[in-house]
Amino acid sequence: MDRMYRVLGFWTIAIALMSFWAGLYPMALLFFGLTAFFVALSYMNLTERAYLNIFFGFMFVSFVGFTYYTFFVMPVGPQEHSMMIQSFL
Repeated sequence: MDRMYRVLGFWTIAIALMSFWAGLYPMALLFFGLTAFFVALSYMNLTERAYLNIFFGFMFVSFVGFTYYTFFVMPVGPQEHSMMIQSFL
């Protein structure tokens, strides 16, 4: 199970580097932090039950945070979006 946290660390560092190169610095910092978190956890030699509980807790916090953002923070309507291509307007 500890190897799966290293796999998660690999994918989060890949996402962090891509977002850093794209200029999405807050997202890059978030994923660099997640990489450090996952890699540090992978070397703690916890039980499989502990790893699963940590992962389920992480997923719960992630889903609640994403749902909060989409319902209460994200703008609704035809506002300008950073990913909008201007040539189609």
